[in-house]
Amino acid sequence: MAGPTAVGKTAHAIEVARHFNTVILSADSRQCFKEMNIGVARPSVEELSQVPHYFIASHRIQDDINAVWYEHYALNLLSELFLKYDTVVVTGGTGLYIKALTEGLDAIPEVAAHIRTQVVSEYEVKGINWLQEQLQQHDPLFSSTGEMQNPQRMMRALEVVLGTGQSIVSFRNSGRRPRPFRTIQVGLELPREKLYERINMRVDLMMQAGQEEEAKQLLPYKYLNALQTVGYRELFDYFEGTISREEAIEHIKQNTRRYAKRQMTWFKRQAEMHWIDAGEDKIIPLVEKLVGK
Repeated sequence: MAGPTAVGKTAHAIEVARHFNTVILSADSRQCFKEMNIGVARPSVEELSQVPHYFIASHRIQDDINAVWYEHYALNLLSELFLKYDTVVVTGGTGLYIKALTEGLDAIPEVAAHIRTQVVSEYEVKGINWLQEQLQQHDPLFSSTGEMQNPQRMMRALEVVLGTGQSIVSFRNSGRRPRPFRTIQVGLELPREKLYERINMRVDLMMQAGQEEEAKQLLPYKYLNALQTVGYRELFDYFEGTISREEAIEHIKQNTRRYAKRQMTWFKRQAEMHWIDAGEDKIIPLVEKLVGK
């Protein structure tokens, strides 16, 4: 079950899991970190108590977790879960993780350490604008489809293209690998205005719930890939005095809306996705119909 941030994936996934008396495996690249809670809209204690969840608050922000790692983790876990359950609900907004699980990814070749060191050193001196220019020059494929506001991923993309001569995107386009299970993909969507309204409201509620304090505690770790995340980067800028608190909140809303748009662009490209309006109470009939096919 996929869809953009704030569309209501958690509630719908719990509904489906309870209906089929099964468990939920998260496909969210940030909710897995114990130190990140409010800012990544992690399921509440009450929600987690309704259905067993996996890959939620299970790792530390220092852990090196990526889509290739997730593929192996999720497949191994599912091989155990399917011994007990006929169906497992996978839900999240990280499209690459879902692709890794359902189709597989090519492993990215090792890049020489000196290339990584050079890229990082240049970025620390010249900043994100330099990164953007380098990627536009050396990897136009990534610059047109990737996350051009995420320094960690941008540096990774640049070191890969410099070290291999190939775009990092090319390693995400492997042929579909066979899986020992059947996959049914359901996408949740809302009219754009309604989704953006929910995003803005969620950000306000996050701030009221203590997101500023959560981000402040994580400031010493801001260089980690896990924290190159909307809802944290903007507050880090505020703490360092480059923008005001009000500007940080507005930037979080704006960047979250942009992120949701990128998510929808990704998921809409998935030909096997069955779409449903998240505001309608039709998720169980749809899933039952698809399972019965």
